[in-house]
Amino acid sequence: MNKKPQKGEYLEILLRSQKTIFSTKDAALLWNESNDKVVSDRLKKYVNKDKLIRVRRGFYAKDKDYNPYELATRIYTPSYISFETVLGNKGVTFQYYGNIFVASYITRNIEVNGQRISFLKMKDYVLSNTKGIEQANGVAIATTERAVLDRLYISKKYYFDNLQGINWDKVFEILPIYHNKRMEKNVKEYFENYQLKNNHDS
Repeated sequence: MNKKPQKGEYLEILLRSQKTIFSTKDAALLWNESNDKVVSDRLKKYVNKDKLIRVRRGFYAKDKDYNPYELATRIYTPSYISFETVLGNKGVTFQYYGNIFVASYITRNIEVNGQRISFLKMKDYVLSNTKGIEQANGVAIATTERAVLDRLYISKKYYFDNLQGINWDKVFEILPIYHNKRMEKNVKEYFENYQLKNNHDS
């Protein structure tokens, strides 16, 4: 059985971690502490002494420079960054959204420290399939192709500003995980239109 940290080591263990966000459960595991009240009281003490900041009920950060994507994917798990957050970053959509968009098991909008986070509900079998999801700095993020498909899964029709960087082989490779005939038909239409436009432009 792992030993509990010595007095004075508790905070150091959190600060040494690569995570920028900690839940009370994370702290309990790192400290090998089964008493929830002890964990909560200790975290509260560090917040009061400005050693940690409380970003949301049950979630703490080392400082204000925490990774907002990390927080967004920790609130409701399993989840991953997708939709317009990825599409905007990759230049597929041009409209700016201040929200962080997250694929989750729930549909909800929340705000944390002025940052709006939009959770969009996916079926369990889609959410649990990791095809087209990458890990970056401990955060699960959809590839561009998966983000395109996630958006088409939620929205029957959607206007993408720029599909030039899309790898269509990857799109069709990921598509079956959604088990959605309507979506398969839509994706084929988007692909055909993309081909027509490219042939016309060339």
